Amino acid sequence: MLTSLSISNYRSIRDITLPLGPLNVITGANGTGKSNLYKSLKLLADTAKGGVIPSLAIQGGLDSVFWAGPESFSKAMKSGEIPIEGGPRKSPARLKMGFAAEDFGYSISLGLPTPSNSYFSRDPEIKHECIFTGSQARLSAMLVERKANVVRIREGRSWSVCRQHLPMYDSMFDQVADPSAAPEVFHVREKIRGWRFYDQFRTDADAPARQPQQGTRTMALHHDGRDVAAAIRTILEIGDREALDTAIEDAFPGCRLRVSVAEEGLMDLAFEQHGLLRALKASELSDGTLRFVLWVAALLTPRPPGLMVLNEPETSLHPDLLPSLAKLIMYAANQTQVWVISHSNRLIASLNKHPECMGFELEKVLSETTIVGQGMFDRPNWKWPD
Repeated sequence: MLTSLSISNYRSIRDITLPLGPLNVITGANGTGKSNLYKSLKLLADTAKGGVIPSLAIQGGLDSVFWAGPESFSKAMKSGEIPIEGGPRKSPARLKMGFAAEDFGYSISLGLPTPSNSYFSRDPEIKHECIFTGSQARLSAMLVERKANVVRIREGRSWSVCRQHLPMYDSMFDQVADPSAAPEVFHVREKIRGWRFYDQFRTDADAPARQPQQGTRTMALHHDGRDVAAAIRTILEIGDREALDTAIEDAFPGCRLRVSVAEEGLMDLAFEQHGLLRALKASELSDGTLRFVLWVAALLTPRPPGLMVLNEPETSLHPDLLPSLAKLIMYAANQTQVWVISHSNRLIASLNKHPECMGFELEKVLSETTIVGQGMFDRPNWKWPD
């Protein structure tokens, strides 16, 4: 389980560190930085998939996503005595992301390259990466460190160089994740690759979830829900069938969810309702009903990931369904670490009943995303590597 997350210089997030628990709920008014926090976590996940540089390019490049305010705010700036103004930077401009966990932590620092004639001279470079134990990336806790294009691994009290010419645009996860030579790199890469992100399933008439699909055993619902029928059937066969039936009965009393198979092998949902002579297909379900079924398929996965992130799961759901959704999320939080980013007070109130729920309200102060009520001693210990 991740125990803390730190982001520095990503859009409105100048410097933030969150303590994490099994269930984490992020809320706040529009424009306070919830989406930026979600996107930064996805960007961190892209480091393990070879996509952190392309992902930054899609977002407009490092210049676009980098914190646009001053390097720091003086007391006079905060009080309004003097205007907000910049000055010479005391440290290089770096986008930094990292986390601490119960086993290994990881951090990455990205910056712009030195000017050159290359057509790719605006591509950011990976300046530093490290894997460490404990809550902070202190030198004594580091197990693997990458500086520029050199990667070294700790062996007892000494270090050995395992790669000397790693391209500055490649993460060490891309070329050093050998289970024998660098087991820590391999372990952290596979852990990050297992994170799942679900962001507002489509439920329109042409949505993939409404189309019958050729089904195979599905341990993890696709992020667009295209394999929902196969995922539900997998839960019914090898997952928690009782939890599925309970979730549907709780949300839709008198109903039952099953899966039908056509002669050509295509799978479709079969939503049985009391009083109807036949089950409804996915194409016939209302947007809210289909969306709830998609959350059932995602949250009751037979193979829980290390981290599951849900962005505004209340979208298109009737308020009366939110307590049922909260029960599903809390059930999942007993199997995996869950993040929920939400606007819904009713959903948040239900999730706060979980004994290990960590709630965070974001606000903006001088256009900087901060955590409401977080004092000096509420912030986890975190140190960015030099």
